[in-house]
Amino acid sequence: MRCWNKVVHLHDDLSFEAGAAISCGTGTAWNGLKKMNVSGRDTVAVFGQGPVGLSGTLSAKWMGSSVIAIDVVSERLELALELGADHIINSRETDPVAAIRDLTGGAGASAVLETSGNPGARSQALECIRPFGRCCYVGVGGPAEIDFNRDVIFKVATVYGSWTFSKSELLEIARFMVDAKVPVDKLITHRYTLDQAVEAFRMFDGATTGKCVFVMD
Repeated sequence: MRCWNKVVHLHDDLSFEAGAAISCGTGTAWNGLKKMNVSGRDTVAVFGQGPVGLSGTLSAKWMGSSVIAIDVVSERLELALELGADHIINSRETDPVAAIRDLTGGAGASAVLETSGNPGARSQALECIRPFGRCCYVGVGGPAEIDFNRDVIFKVATVYGSWTFSKSELLEIARFMVDAKVPVDKLITHRYTLDQAVEAFRMFDGATTGKCVFVMD
């Protein structure tokens, strides 16, 4: 069975771990930002700072945006700062919608990437955008209550969903990471061998890490 046409060359400047990241969650976050045409003119709020959300924070920063990172875990918020977030919000302690408006002079975020799938965050993602703003949902989760009149129609908002990406898009993602010299490996906070699988899954289940990977000799 021929599969060569489904393979993407791993650039010499990308580690195996970085290549694995961009072909999964990091690519998902990047593609969501690309759909919103994020650039240096934007203030981007990223809800959720798990591996996908941290990827969104890192990618949005390297696209030139000002980035606000939102999560409920202090360790992941600290990692978001290390990856370039301009501001962090612990939504367990602070109303993120009000905080985002305060940080943007009352305007709200111009683009939002929702990665957590949390029903509350799904609603807040639309509440915090400014008129004519964009919002992209990539986190899978439960149903959310959304005021479509207030947060979509009257704001003239654009809402995207993003789940996966094509081979051609993966090539574009890899090229961006190499050309912009994005430090993708900083997303990876823990590395394990296969015989450490129990420890690895226990650590990741604690929801305090960046991306965890298994490495092969």
